[in-house]
This record gives sequence, C-alpha cells and structure tokens, in this order.
Amino acid sequence: MKKYLLSCMVLASLSSSAQEQYTGIGLSSRVGVLNAQFNPAELHNQSNKFDIHLIGFNARVSNNKLGVDDIVNNDNLENILFRGTDPVNLSANVQAMGLGMSVKFKRWTLGISSTLHGNLDIIDVDPRLGDAFVNAGINALIGGSATVSNNYNQRVNGTTWGELGATAAFSLVNKAKHKLNVGITGKLLFPGSYANLGMDRFTGTISRVGGNAFLTNTQASVNIAYSGTLANSFTQFDNYRESAFGGLNGVGADIGINYQWRDTPPENPKKNQNRYKLNLGLAIRNLGAMTFNENNNQSTNYTLSIQGTQSLNLNQFENVESLREIETILLNSGYLTRRDGTRDFRVQLPTTLSLYGDVKIIPKLFVSAYLLQRLNDVEVNDQIVTQNTFIVTPHVDLGFFEIFVPFTQNEISGFNTGLAFRAGGFFIGSSSGVTALMTNAKQADFYMGWRIGIF
Repeated sequence: MKKYLLSCMVLASLSSSAQEQYTGIGLSSRVGVLNAQFNPAELHNQSNKFDIHLIGFNARVSNNKLGVDDIVNNDNLENILFRGTDPVNLSANVQAMGLGMSVKFKRWTLGISSTLHGNLDIIDVDPRLGDAFVNAGINALIGGSATVSNNYNQRVNGTTWGELGATAAFSLVNKAKHKLNVGITGKLLFPGSYANLGMDRFTGTISRVGGNAFLTNTQASVNIAYSGTLANSFTQFDNYRESAFGGLNGVGADIGINYQWRDTPPENPKKNQNRYKLNLGLAIRNLGAMTFNENNNQSTNYTLSIQGTQSLNLNQFENVESLREIETILLNSGYLTRRDGTRDFRVQLPTTLSLYGDVKIIPKLFVSAYLLQRLNDVEVNDQIVTQNTFIVTPHVDLGFFEIFVPFTQNEISGFNTGLAFRAGGFFIGSSSGVTALMTNAKQADFYMGWRIGIF
C-alpha cells in the first residue's frame, strides 16, 4: 500500500505543471472541435468552414492535503497525507485528444473526435485508516489506539478508456443579433482497464503494538473490482498507458444548447460571425456507461468482520501493489466473506452539468463564468469520479492572439489561478500555474494543443 501512495505522489510531482480541462480555451472565440468537449452546440460557432484538431493534452493533479512545497521538499509524503482528521481526497487525471475534424455547412456543423482518458482517485479515505495501512499508525497511534467509524463509502479507483465521438450542431435561430444552437455528441466507448476498492460504513479499532498495527472489532462492506492491467497494479504509469484503449463496449452522449447575443452589424450578419456581447451555454456531458469484460475481470462485494479477540495485522499490506493481493490477504485471513459478485460489470461515466456565460465588458475584454457540477454520487462503486468546479476567467481577445487568466474554486484543492495563451490554432496554459509557483497550492495542471482552421 505504501508503494501505491508513493506512486500517486510521484505522478503528482511529474505533473506539477498541469489542467482543469482546457480552462479558458474552451470559451475561446476561435471555435472548433475542442469546444465541442464543453458543449456540442458550440461547434456551430466554428470560426472556419473546416477545423482540423491535430493534438491536445491536459493533465491535472489535485488534493486536499499536500502542497507543492511538500512535494518538492519532503521525502515523507505518505506521513503528511494522513495527518489531521479530514478525509483524504486526491485526483490525478490525464486526457489526450487525437485527430479530429469538423465541417460547417449552412445551418449544420458536423465533427468527429478521438480522446484517451486515464484517472486515478482517492475518495474520502479516513486518514487514521490510511495511516494504519501505510505507516503502521505512526501519525496517530503512538503506543495507543483509535476507533474509526464512517457512515460513507471510502474508495480508491483507477480507470482508463478511449472515446470516438461524432458531433452534430444545428442553428435553430441565426439572425443578425441573435443566434441559438443545439448539439449532440454520440460516443463509442472503448474500456481499457479498471480497479476499485470501496469500504462502506467502516467501523473498527486500530491499535499499534511496537512496530505493528492491528485491526480489531471491525465491520464494513467491501467492494473489490478489477479488469485488465490495473488488476496487476493500479499504481504504475505503464499500466495506464498500455491499457488506455480497449475493445468497443459502451456508448455515451453529450447534449447542449447555446445562445449568443451577437455583436455584428445588422447589414452583414455573417461578418465576424463569432463576435458577441453575450454567450450562454448549458450542456449535460458524459451520459452513458461501458462494460469491462477482460479475461481477468472480477467485481465482488464482501463483508469484512473481525470480532472478539480476532485481529488483522495491517503490516501485511505494506508492500502490496494490486487489488488482487489485497483480496488474497483478506480472504486468507478468514475475515472476508463473499456476498455476491459478477465477472463482467458496467461502469458509469462521470456525468456532469456544464453551465456558463461569457460577457463582453469593453472591446477586446471579456469575462466568463463556468460551473461544472457533478450529477452522480461519488460513493457509488461502479462509476468514474469528477470534481465540482467553478471558474471565472477574464480574457483579452485580439483576434489571432488571446490571453486568459482563470480563477478556479475546486472542491478538493480549493482556490487556484493560472494563465493561458492562444496564438492562431496553438494554445498552452494552466489553471493553477500562478498559485503553484507563488503559494503552497494543492493543485498543479497543464494543457496544450494545436488545431488548424481552413477557409
């Protein structure tokens, strides 16, 4: 288990120039395939007749315990992570957009896209329980004991999958001053690999005797699920890279609507067609699910029960790297009882509501507000997790060149601010680069990409 957490921290340190899902660029006046990731209806605001998306990459690590200074200057990250009493939350996400293209014709714009995803999440893990498994209770159990009682589901989850998307956007209203678009993206899903450990309604006593930590008087519902290479280890980067794109086994969808109060001369409504005084949008994203069915698939629900004089030595988990090893140790202990399970299992996409507005303040200066609200419950085992985020982004639009200064509030990492630039079809930026460099921020992210517009 210690290797697992150290791997998370290594990933965080490698990503300390990392994203908040293309923050700022998603509402750029230079519209193309990328913008359909935020709202498929935006695609009909496309700046050119043809748009070719060549490449895009973003990565983000956020948490509620470790700051950038801790990652850079401290070798005992696992000790810091499990200090205090607040549940531990950590999220590491990588997204790579491949080749995509779109074409605009009268009231229609059609596009295709390709995307790879890799997620690793620690969700509401009790620090005393995590400290006991990883550090033999050195933070809170020096010569003593602690009773842990939680009424929620603690999870550790890793997922990789690929998507091929097809978007259709249609203009319902296209007047000199007003424009209303609707859009839908259909997705073919290619599940790669999956791992989930959930411990629901955990109660138990953790005691430390000498250098060993023991678990007694324990009751919990446990879910252990794995598929593909993450069954062997969900802490190694290569396992995510090698299993990013599996076979076709799921469908998904995004739907959206977009309104613009346009800023164009009435006598020529097509000139500067994406200039506006106000741009509003609403989208429901990532509807759908995918089924994992690799040869090593397994999803099992257990009851963990340790009663009376029974005890479980937690030091056995110190060098564990895979869920199968954890499962084997618990089964061999005799304290884990199988309730039900299945070989193939479905995992829900991280469904979200996106709501945004972009207002022209003075010529060239705009301010946007963007809300990303999770619509599913993070405690449910068979689903991918996302975070609630609110972003305010002043941005200067000089046509060929744009500058963005996003201010974000993330439910895990708190407040962050960054900087992003666009020059033609090239863009680069971060939603947390400024706070990561100037303060002990708890998030680091980075994104960049390149696309080409024709006609």
